Amino acid sequence: MDAIISYFENIPSSHRSLILVLGITFFWLLEGILPLFNFKYKKWRHALPNLFFTFTTILVNFSLAFLLLKTSDWVQLNNFGIINWIPNLPLWAYVVLGVMLLDFFGAYLAHFVEHKVKPLWMIHLVHHTDHEVDTTTANRHHPLESLVRFTFTLLGVFVVGTPIGIVMLYQSLSIVATQFSHANIKLPKKVDEAISWLVVSPDMHKVHHHYKLPYTDSNYGNIFSIWDRLLGTYMKFDRERIVYGVDTFPDKVTNASIGGLLKQPFHKYRKPTSMESSK
Repeated sequence: MDAIISYFENIPSSHRSLILVLGITFFWLLEGILPLFNFKYKKWRHALPNLFFTFTTILVNFSLAFLLLKTSDWVQLNNFGIINWIPNLPLWAYVVLGVMLLDFFGAYLAHFVEHKVKPLWMIHLVHHTDHEVDTTTANRHHPLESLVRFTFTLLGVFVVGTPIGIVMLYQSLSIVATQFSHANIKLPKKVDEAISWLVVSPDMHKVHHHYKLPYTDSNYGNIFSIWDRLLGTYMKFDRERIVYGVDTFPDKVTNASIGGLLKQPFHKYRKPTSMESSK
């Protein structure tokens, strides 16, 4: 465990980039072998706006990374944060708890709030208006959402008290987990369900991308499924019946255009109630 934390404390940017590229490549290839849906699309053309937003996400996170470093240094120097206040915590538990709590603050809580606060939902809408969800959808976030999510991650580092090694470990796991859960792959249902008791599986997350409420407002988790199960936001839905997108924002041309997606958060839009969605 010491060696793992030491590695992630000093992980080169090239290694982090390699994790991203290899993850996309692996799941991209796996989608061709075990597809959940046989999309009638040109995969590279579909990927272009998603990869553009992956780049902007990297740019935002890279530009602000010094804040994560400063905050993690401060909490360690001052012995501040949840995991630093628990006495006699073994190193393995210190690391696991740190990653899990960062996953709660940086991913689950951020995601939940984005769905409940209208201006943040408008920003997050860019992620949901993909009509062919695949592994490239994982980082399809408007630059403003990248800022929102970074803010929640920074809050998590402060409240949890995580050193930079755990922060980098969490972010690396997060990259792979979100590529996995968005990938257009069809695992055996029993295998997928078994996986979903520990981490967010593809079938579990695809429910969140169904185009109607209440399913859109469920399964917010990123790495661990425990938060949805504990907090009552876990839902099931037949994967063969899933329809991607948002029912009140159905324009596929705009939803596949970089320019249209950049402007999307500024449209006048009212999120429907679950009663309206069920009509």
